[in-house]
Amino acid sequence: MGASLLRLHFHDCFVNGCDGSILLDGEGREKSSVRNAGSLRGFDVIDQMKAIAEEMCPGVVSCADLLTFAAEKSVVTLGGPSWPVIFGRRDSTGSASASTATADLPSADANIRDLISLFARKGFTPREMIALSGAHTIGQARCELFRNRIYDEPNIDIPFAMGLQHICPNTPGVGNNNLAPLDFSSSDQFNNDYFSNLINFQGLLHSDQVLFSANGQYNSVILEYVNDQQLFFTDFSNAMLKMSKIGVLTGRNGIVRQNCRFLN
Repeated sequence: MGASLLRLHFHDCFVNGCDGSILLDGEGREKSSVRNAGSLRGFDVIDQMKAIAEEMCPGVVSCADLLTFAAEKSVVTLGGPSWPVIFGRRDSTGSASASTATADLPSADANIRDLISLFARKGFTPREMIALSGAHTIGQARCELFRNRIYDEPNIDIPFAMGLQHICPNTPGVGNNNLAPLDFSSSDQFNNDYFSNLINFQGLLHSDQVLFSANGQYNSVILEYVNDQQLFFTDFSNAMLKMSKIGVLTGRNGIVRQNCRFLN
């Protein structure tokens, strides 16, 4: 569940801040965005964590804090770096709309300009965006998100594409939910292999491979991370700490939900 919990935290923070709003059930809320519905997982894990927290310290630990804590521990457990987890967030009293979430979260077919612009709106530099993209060293993606890449894009390693075609048929709607690892080299280990894949044109998603291309503007950053895993870890940790502070609610600005899926 490590990759899922990390993604859950990211999808929370990038829509109205790290306020636990991604956890709220309800039609039309951000959980039902096309970026989230049917692909976000880990809600049951947060529910279990919340139940334990409420039993030990009723009304004290927010769902937003639990998301942040779970993301950091997931990365560490899978061999990645740690970063300071600052507690004290409050939960939102509502949720962004599904359309707002769709606009705030990157798509699998985003180009480099789209990614830079989206992350800049949240206060991140292109280098920080690339470091955060390194989270794709773990986790999986659905066939419908990489079908166009493996059949239509020229900047892809041919044997890599052919292997994926056995997983993902070139027929819209067929095998849409078939899964492939975002990092075939070491899908259950948090390391810098993701960046090595990019220079070999083995990025699974279009939005991965656009970070590295012939004469690409940010190729030098990718190569730095290929050659120095500790540098990637340091930049990733700093970017995650920064992300965990986006739009945080404190004091009377927010609540501590008793159940992460519903308002008190």
